[in-house]
Amino acid sequence: MSERPRPSQPPIAVIGLSTLVPGSSDVAGFWRDMVHARDLIRDVPDTHWLVSDHYSSDPTAPDKTYAKRGAFMSPVAFDPLAFGTPPSTIDATDTAQLLSLIAAERVLRDACGEQPPSEQLRERTGIILGASPTELAFRMSFRSQRPTWRRVMLDGGVDEAKADELCDAISASYPVWKESSFPGMLTNVIAGRVARHFDLHGSNYTTDAACASSLSAMSAAIDELTLGRADMMITGGVDPLCDAFGFTCFSKTPALSPTGECRPFSADADGTLLGEAVAMVMLKRLEDAERDGDRIYAVVRGIGTSSDGRGSSIYAPAVAGQVRALRRAYASAGYSPDTVELIEAHGTGTKAGDTAEVTALSEVFGNEDPAGIARCALGSVKSQLGHTRTAAGAVGMAKAALALHHKILPPTLKAERLDPALGFDDGPFYLSTRTRPWIRGTDHPRRASISSFGFGGTNFHVALEEYRAAVPAPAKESLTRSAPSELVLLSAESGPALTKALDALTADDAPLADLGRRTQLAFDAAAPHRLCVVARDRDDLRTQALDARRRIDAAPTSAFHTPAGVRYACGPATTDKIALLFPGQGSQYPDMGVDVVMHQPLALAAWDRQAGFTIDARPLHRTVFPPPVADKAKEREQADRLKATECAQPALAAHALMIQEILGAVGFEPDCVAGHSFGELSALFAAGVYDEQTLMDLARARGELLRDAGKVAGAMLAVNASAKEADDLVRGVRRVWVANYNSPTQHVLSGTESAIAKVEKRAEEQKLQTQRLAVSCAFHSPLLQSATTGWRPALERHDFAAPRMPVYGNAAAKPYPSSAPRIRTVLHDHITSSVRFADMIRTMHDDGVRTFVEVGPGTVLTGLVGRILADRPHVALSADHPGGSGITALHKVLGALAVAGRSLDFAPLWASFTSTTPSPSPTRTGMTIPISGPNPDVGPRETTHAPPPAPEANTGSPAVAPT
Repeated sequence: MSERPRPSQPPIAVIGLSTLVPGSSDVAGFWRDMVHARDLIRDVPDTHWLVSDHYSSDPTAPDKTYAKRGAFMSPVAFDPLAFGTPPSTIDATDTAQLLSLIAAERVLRDACGEQPPSEQLRERTGIILGASPTELAFRMSFRSQRPTWRRVMLDGGVDEAKADELCDAISASYPVWKESSFPGMLTNVIAGRVARHFDLHGSNYTTDAACASSLSAMSAAIDELTLGRADMMITGGVDPLCDAFGFTCFSKTPALSPTGECRPFSADADGTLLGEAVAMVMLKRLEDAERDGDRIYAVVRGIGTSSDGRGSSIYAPAVAGQVRALRRAYASAGYSPDTVELIEAHGTGTKAGDTAEVTALSEVFGNEDPAGIARCALGSVKSQLGHTRTAAGAVGMAKAALALHHKILPPTLKAERLDPALGFDDGPFYLSTRTRPWIRGTDHPRRASISSFGFGGTNFHVALEEYRAAVPAPAKESLTRSAPSELVLLSAESGPALTKALDALTADDAPLADLGRRTQLAFDAAAPHRLCVVARDRDDLRTQALDARRRIDAAPTSAFHTPAGVRYACGPATTDKIALLFPGQGSQYPDMGVDVVMHQPLALAAWDRQAGFTIDARPLHRTVFPPPVADKAKEREQADRLKATECAQPALAAHALMIQEILGAVGFEPDCVAGHSFGELSALFAAGVYDEQTLMDLARARGELLRDAGKVAGAMLAVNASAKEADDLVRGVRRVWVANYNSPTQHVLSGTESAIAKVEKRAEEQKLQTQRLAVSCAFHSPLLQSATTGWRPALERHDFAAPRMPVYGNAAAKPYPSSAPRIRTVLHDHITSSVRFADMIRTMHDDGVRTFVEVGPGTVLTGLVGRILADRPHVALSADHPGGSGITALHKVLGALAVAGRSLDFAPLWASFTSTTPSPSPTRTGMTIPISGPNPDVGPRETTHAPPPAPEANTGSPAVAPT
């Protein structure tokens, strides 16, 4: 679609979220599970139903299910008196109603804060939820079967007295009728009980559109806001129980996976699995939300609904019906699906359903991308949580809204082999199988869509958009912290005081992220005793803290550091110089710095500014952070694309901008900088010689010039030899030079193919180890003289300033001159000059540098520094860890700088993140009951294990048994 229709719906803000799902009972935990690709599918717990009673591997077995795995909620604490529910009525109230009270309280607090909505706002606040008949209704209906039980017994020869006795025993297994039973089982009272307790006076009711129920409820809620009948609406879906009956229903369709996994869009997909969830969303007209200063997760721009009409089957998906819903959604939104970059699909993992859905999406989005780039990520939360049925659309909505809010593309699990019948190779979609940063320029906001389809031919599609304020405001604390590690800093006036602080740290039960924030902001770089710990979780923190305590107790005046990330110093801050080192081409790799970009908004902002930087119509960020692909050959293609000089050099420049964004934010200024080959351009930027646009322009020009120069055949050879041996190898051979003096034992030769072949043979005769480098031309040699012709004009087009600090150059192994013309001359000659990296590092050390921090991708320079300086006193650190966690490596660098006594302001790194410590709950009576999906049993029952408790958003007193 190329047309740009006018929007037919006013924008609706998502201002609150609440999720009770398997694995977590709060939105923060839900989002972390999404980001970290946690698989929450497991065996059916005996608290729900016994496999021995209801399971058979034979799909044709009557009244049995052939599946025994799903995703199950853990108990949450319910305070009956606080919610106006007498404990004596709990067994007469379905857990769907009780859990909805908890979810509604949380979504109200998320949207409105600690103060409840005003009377005026409550007057115009409603609640519409997607839901289906409750378990309690089924259980109460079983009591009405007593005549049938008795008749069967009598017909079987059981005498009347015994039959009555047995019927009494069966009846005792079900809840008894109470005055509160009828409302306690009604589906509509799920919404009504919330409206009553929170005194909401807008519309309250439930909708049932099967697996599309929660989006049907959302559609109705949006209508309330659009028509002006309400000012705020709670909507969502409630489906908290996967009981044996539900499993049997889906087994007889049949729709469940016989192998026990939900694999949307996979070649191995063989059905869905069921999951439990209660998910709610708070909606408000965007103009009202902006006026009231609400936190806005995302904006609903349009919603499309449709019916399949006369389809092939009442439960079979129909492509034409889905296409109608999609087209109507984008017509309502007023923008083309060409701009959508994330689809949270219905994606059940059934072959028929997935095929129909991708076919419909392809018809609306088009089968080809103009640039030949798959532009839109496709995912399904069902790969992690199963199919939550009437709550599915609300769960998908929460995931998509959080993805837009955090600017992260979340993963879909279990699709190692894509279904070839879906045509991913040719269309605009790719399956989002790993977590990636969502980089977007200023041309339009990030956009996502959610689909939900239900039996009976009902279809819903929601067009969702990132919220961008008309006037950009300072960062607000609104993001959930999900980094794989945290930096904890401690400072004290004495060794004993520091160990006391360590003891307090290990005893503190606050979340690790909160400990990191608190200790970083309180750290005193001038204190005589300073310690940093980089930890993955609380257990890791405790282990490292205990080790550090033992070391400090044994030698309080001895500095130390460990590979795990502990670093300790005592005494005055060091006066030794600190240098930043920027690597050159060859260090880049796909996804370099990816977790830094995902978990630090400052890094993402740096990349967002480069979102429009393209090479051959392909955005640079799509080359650095490529979409997931299905096979190794395509992965190699992606890596090879980044190796191309015209891509590699701008990529390294953008990475340098990202690192500088973070270091600049904390106020770190190095004493000097240097680079290796292209890294010298990044070093000049770090020293303030030119701005970031100039760096990117020069990176583009240099990369393209060297690419074109590479059309003249050349080769490079790495040789393990001393500098003298390397010089001797090339002596007397024409058109070959020593290009890189990297370390005392590593050098790189550059020249024509024939000349390199000659010195390669010489090296073999001298038993020197060599390796050909996979390059297209002879870098740092006179063979690249043709590139300098265009390089001089490129340098002259930009303004240069004097460096704020020394910038050590490769060619002369000494600081750059200060005047702009001389800087340009050095940079011009740099292309054909040798890189004397080893000499440069020695000069820097002689000038007082003792700490060298590599701030680009990889760890190559860190290793070279170690070999160059050997036993000389120095510290070499890398802010990256290929194959590991880049954010953890960055934490170690920041910790080392702080422990060295450099004063850093960590506040900007936390400006966008909320505290992860649960806020105090509203008034509680002290009596809580653990509830999850199943209604309380009234008779004895065999159980062998229960679901583990999920992390709670609200804290309460110890649970008591329901009465």
